[in-house]
Amino acid sequence: MPFGEKPRLVLIHLATEAVRTGSPVVDVEDSMTAFARSLGLETNGQQLRSLKDQLARLAAATVRMGVVEEGRAVQVNTQFVSAFDLWFPKQADQRVLWPSTVRLSEEYYQSLGQHAVPLDHRAVAALASSSMALDVYVWLAQRLHRVPPGKPQFIAWTVMHEQFGQGFARIRDFRRRFLQTLHQVTSAYPNARLSADDRGLTLSNSPPPVAPKQASLALS
Repeated sequence: MPFGEKPRLVLIHLATEAVRTGSPVVDVEDSMTAFARSLGLETNGQQLRSLKDQLARLAAATVRMGVVEEGRAVQVNTQFVSAFDLWFPKQADQRVLWPSTVRLSEEYYQSLGQHAVPLDHRAVAALASSSMALDVYVWLAQRLHRVPPGKPQFIAWTVMHEQFGQGFARIRDFRRRFLQTLHQVTSAYPNARLSADDRGLTLSNSPPPVAPKQASLALS
């Protein structure tokens, strides 16, 4: 199974390239290394091998996606990636080879066309070392601009714990960690309008991190 921040970064990159090119087939042989470099990640040695390993795990994973369409909840069980080529080096000191192309699954590619959200490259770079921070940033990016103006939405900590609290047995421990992460995320997304109290979060309508026509990163 994929884990940590690296598969999240890989998925952001694959989604961005698919939206940018208008094709489910993503050329990653050179673009992935350039993407990692643009985020300030090492592009040789252990870091590159780790990215490669997480790409392979992500390609093999089956995921469950839920969206709301016309007032109905729709759930899709699918894969992010339907096909790819990946050559593993026989020796640890050999050059790590990326697959030349990755084909996104049709279900995931179609969901990008309908629900992709622009992300700020600088924010992704600032949050790249924390999987929770990336998750919260992406969640706020797609959620806040859909909150009806003048109608804030309240989310209880119990609900937040179910969504983001894996690994935290006690809600109070999760809440403390989440609020620390939220401070980091809102520093990278200063236009986010929300508040927190002992009961939960209150979300208010906010502009997306990047205007859609200026988007350089996208994730559904």
